[in-house]
Amino acid sequence: MGRRTTRHPALRIIAGADTRREVATLAVEEPLEIRVGGAPFVVTMRTPGDDMDLAAGLLVSEGAIWDREHLPTIQYCTTVSGRSEQDYNTLSLTVSPDVPEPGSARTTTMTSACGVCGVDSIDEVRRTTHFPLGPVEPLVAAEVLLSLPRRLREHQRVFDRTGGVHAAGLFTPDGELLCLREDVGRHNAVDKVIGWALREDRLPLGDTVLQVSGRASFELVQKASMAGIPVLSAVSAPSSLAVDLAVDARVTLAGFSRDDRATVYAHSERIRA
Repeated sequence: MGRRTTRHPALRIIAGADTRREVATLAVEEPLEIRVGGAPFVVTMRTPGDDMDLAAGLLVSEGAIWDREHLPTIQYCTTVSGRSEQDYNTLSLTVSPDVPEPGSARTTTMTSACGVCGVDSIDEVRRTTHFPLGPVEPLVAAEVLLSLPRRLREHQRVFDRTGGVHAAGLFTPDGELLCLREDVGRHNAVDKVIGWALREDRLPLGDTVLQVSGRASFELVQKASMAGIPVLSAVSAPSSLAVDLAVDARVTLAGFSRDDRATVYAHSERIRA
């Protein structure tokens, strides 16, 4: 398995003090090629670790699969590199015959900064979810929602060492952490959580709250919708397109969530005051 962190020499500069040399810990970023049915599907830049969750979650987010039985096999490749040992930067997946085999997810490599770029309208990239959200009803207390960023931060082990990764955490309405994943890409972290849920046969995630460490982009709202997650909370701001999609998909969307405050942009009815 690839390393999640690495070490590199660096020079620290501090105003009013002497500079000093040190060895910095960095979050690893490496390409992962995902192959479906033997054909290339996508190459994504990610932090190694939980790669099978990442691949499964990406297929859920793309609308290609939505049930654990749709993904009968997933394994690291030996055929791409030609080496006898496993290549931990290439995953091979098969999908069950009763679902259409997905085409290429992207025509180019997905960077860790962006999963969907250059989007001007929802209709360009919106996927149809297999888990449409029902009536908007109270789900989580306001005090629990406000506590989730702190609870997420308490479990960010790679961030503690590097300061260079995003995190996504799936919580119960009572604030119990179900799954946390870290990655240099915020969309990867969410896909890893969703992939974990698929492989654990937990989809749809209708009784959960997703807390993320960065901003709330359109793609994160879409991923929540595809997994049937009713509440998405972010520590930073949402985009206008994210809010538009949240309103339309009935996803409760909160931003600027801190210890004592948050701003709810869509379907605040799920939050008990």
